[in-house]
Amino acid sequence: MKEKLSREEVLHVAELARIAVTEEEIEKYQVELKKLLNDVEKINEVKGYDDEILIAPWSHNTDLREDKEGEMLDPKKVIENAPRHSGNYIQVPVVIGESEGA
Repeated sequence: MKEKLSREEVLHVAELARIAVTEEEIEKYQVELKKLLNDVEKINEVKGYDDEILIAPWSHNTDLREDKEGEMLDPKKVIENAPRHSGNYIQVPVVIGESEGA
């Protein structure tokens, strides 16, 4: 296994990243990028969960209740029970980026 990338490989990566590199940086990156690629290869060797996709940290099915139509709440009572209200509207905390009174 080679210890550094070729000059052309480093220039190709620099072009993809749209960065200019000096001759000294090319020599430096030949070694550093190769070390980085070796580390990524080591990570790829770790046995993972290839056979099963983990969606949730539990394995049992979640039992959901059936949706049932219920009684409508009286809009006036809802507004009366809100901590702050103005007319037919419930007042909520200020949204980020807006100033109070605006």
